[in-house]
Amino acid sequence: MKIAGNIFNSSINQNDPSEVFDTLFDGSVKIERILSSGHTTPGGQWYDQPADEWVLLIQGSAKLLFAENEEVTLEAGDYIFIPAHQKHRVSYTSSEPSCIWLAIHGQLKNIFLQK
Repeated sequence: MKIAGNIFNSSINQNDPSEVFDTLFDGSVKIERILSSGHTTPGGQWYDQPADEWVLLIQGSAKLLFAENEEVTLEAGDYIFIPAHQKHRVSYTSSEPSCIWLAIHGQLKNIFLQK
């Protein structure tokens, strides 16, 4: 059996205040598709995740702010590796076009940091 889909199939409601998180695979790594349109991390909240994260912005533009006060701008096609427990937040996502992200969570340091 083949499981197939299209990453660009979007059911985001422009009037909905919440992002859409679709888990595409959850095993030794977790793969998510995230749809966001003008969404940001709520004020004062930081992501402090127990696993490494590799994120690819497929569509749109976005900004990530790290606790060290470094801001990273992402455009379609850009990716970033975020080690576990590196505090960060989403400070901007475009709404036209909306953002489509692919995020991979897991123990990834050995894969991405050896290059």
